[in-house]
Amino acid sequence: MLEPFSLPFFREGLMEILLLSVAAGLIGSWVILRGLAFYSHAIGTASFPGLVLADGVGFPAAVGAFGMAGVFTLFSGALARSKRTTSDSVTGLILVGSMAGGVILASDVFNSGANVDTLLFGSLLAIDSGDLLLAAAAAAVSILSLLLFSHHWLARGFDEASAPSVGSGSGAYDLALMAIVAFTVIAGLSAVGALLVAALMVVPAATVRMVTSRVTTLQAGSVILVAIEGTLGLWLSFKTDAPPGATIAMVSGVVFAIVAIGRQLRLRRIVAAAATLVVLGGIAAGCGDSGDDSGSDGLRVTATTTQVADFVSEVGGDRIDLTRILQPNTDPHDYEPRPSDVEAVVDASILFRSGGTLDEWGESLLADSGSSADLLDLSYGVPVVLGDGEDADPHWWHDPLNVAVAVQEVDAALASAAPDDAAYFKRNADAYLARIAKLNRQIETCVKKVPEGQRRIVTDHDAFGYFTNRYGIETVGTVIPALTTQAQPSAGDLADLEQTIRDEGVKAIFPESSVSPDLAEALARDTGVSTGYTLYGDTLGPEGSDGETWIGMMESNTDSVVLGMTGGSQRCGPDDG
Repeated sequence: MLEPFSLPFFREGLMEILLLSVAAGLIGSWVILRGLAFYSHAIGTASFPGLVLADGVGFPAAVGAFGMAGVFTLFSGALARSKRTTSDSVTGLILVGSMAGGVILASDVFNSGANVDTLLFGSLLAIDSGDLLLAAAAAAVSILSLLLFSHHWLARGFDEASAPSVGSGSGAYDLALMAIVAFTVIAGLSAVGALLVAALMVVPAATVRMVTSRVTTLQAGSVILVAIEGTLGLWLSFKTDAPPGATIAMVSGVVFAIVAIGRQLRLRRIVAAAATLVVLGGIAAGCGDSGDDSGSDGLRVTATTTQVADFVSEVGGDRIDLTRILQPNTDPHDYEPRPSDVEAVVDASILFRSGGTLDEWGESLLADSGSSADLLDLSYGVPVVLGDGEDADPHWWHDPLNVAVAVQEVDAALASAAPDDAAYFKRNADAYLARIAKLNRQIETCVKKVPEGQRRIVTDHDAFGYFTNRYGIETVGTVIPALTTQAQPSAGDLADLEQTIRDEGVKAIFPESSVSPDLAEALARDTGVSTGYTLYGDTLGPEGSDGETWIGMMESNTDSVVLGMTGGSQRCGPDDG
């Protein structure tokens, strides 16, 4: 039961929660007392465009978040003084505008360079020293602010008319409260994210408020409850392999619901039952988790993506103990690592990653785990690279010549880590390289059978540049005009693409297995083309599918592309090449 506490990333996450519990509990009490629950949620969302801007430009995320939170707080405070608008309507208006601005920045300006999922839902698995310092600062600010302003907040909140008589008449005190709430929310973004910040700031304080009317008891109880719920949620996330932020939010919600029911019945018994049920439920979930121990004595290695895991498996065979982080049909662009992923890296000798923007979270996994594993980025050695620097296309494995070089890199890394098995790895690598060469000849032969004027395709996102570049196919457009699936097309983009499809005589739009086909199907209805040929883009397919392996994926994609380009009249087979 206590094994998570031995892991560096778990201890750092726990320290983050305990530090945040001070600020979230103390300031969360005032959020409840002053009716700022909606504001505290909105401030997290309002930071969204600032964080996207920080990520895109390259300055610290906290700077962007604080900048937007400051603008939001000042604007909210100014508009809220208007007698023609309510504070809720002002907050809602700014919230919508901030979210819209963040989406536009992410999709159209920076092509979704920001880690949107982590931003919205947080990640206690990626806590660094900067996050801990920010949480400690929030705790210190919350304590100091209570010493300086709590009597003013109390006076203005419960009898604003008589507040001037006790020296609390200035609206600056309200602005100070809003600013400190904003600071506390920003400090908690790395832990639970913008959408789940209420799990720390609102729900625990609201829970304690149901059983006490004393301000000091509310504050102390809120701090303690945030710490307990955060610790239990983090532990449950490890045991159930669920995202920590969501697990903490679930624990907070369950305790709140039971206590709320208890108020209508017998309070003491129900409150005791609430704590007992949550703890016992967590223990049951933890004890029921059998883990994922393969029992292999081979070299322990971890791979980030499905295709990289396939390459490593082909070379390593039964002499390695391989853990694959991503599951089939999981989009790597917006993946949030789970506790088991960090644990897998802790035990690994080598972490193989695909590279570029596709799985950049892999580097964070390695750093946060405290592992001494070697990191091998397979994109570094490939001979064909499309684009430059941060704009380089990360989907290099759609070119067999790149894969051949990557397989040799895998062979060298495994042989260096386990010299006694070097000959075994070399035999496997040579056999796989022969299959890759044969596959390349088959694809070339099949695609050349399609008349050159028909070799035009439209795909879901710009993931197949290496394939089309290798085999002389033209991509005339993409539904999502970016190298990542996190971007969003504008109405103008879609209208232009529809016209291009008609002008170029494209016969099919190719959806991807891991991306929603809704936009592709809408375009197909408008233009009369087919969407019946699905491609495997960023991920391999599930077990038993045509795309279960990289070679199977390439064969399936080639067949689908040829069928789509020829209107279903031609396909590829084993006789090609």
